[in-house]
Amino acid sequence: MINIGIFCGSANGSDPVYREAASQTGQLLAGKGMGIVYGGGKVGLMGAVADAALEHGGHVTGVIPQSLVEREIAHTGLTHLHVVANMHERKMKMAAQLGLHAKPCAFLDVNGFYRPLQDMIRQMVEQGFLKKSHEDMLIFSANMTEITEYFADYRAPAVKWSQ
Repeated sequence: MINIGIFCGSANGSDPVYREAASQTGQLLAGKGMGIVYGGGKVGLMGAVADAALEHGGHVTGVIPQSLVEREIAHTGLTHLHVVANMHERKMKMAAQLGLHAKPCAFLDVNGFYRPLQDMIRQMVEQGFLKKSHEDMLIFSANMTEITEYFADYRAPAVKWSQ
């Protein structure tokens, strides 16, 4: 099974379109048989993704620090919930950088929310702070089906420090 890491807010945002997109994402990933790994919360957009995936038979794994479990925001209905000591351990479990992984990254760009980030990344390439091959690991799209197709066809670039 392919697992997709989801990073999104613990708030819903001011426009209901964001929560709707989160729910649609969870449903679509579950329908494609893709697992979700995310921050483990039951609130905001995180909770909406998880709930929708679970409602449609999806496999959802959460990684949450103990302090947030104590604040009662942990999603207790997940397939798996990993409770870690702190935010640093959470990040270590969920993400890697500098050649530890070569996985693609997508931004579900609802209402152009990530357009400024995309512009910044382009400027980083133009100014020589980021290689074009690493920019190409990213996709910005308002269409979740396009994102999953990108993941299916993805080929990783060479490891950063070996070039």
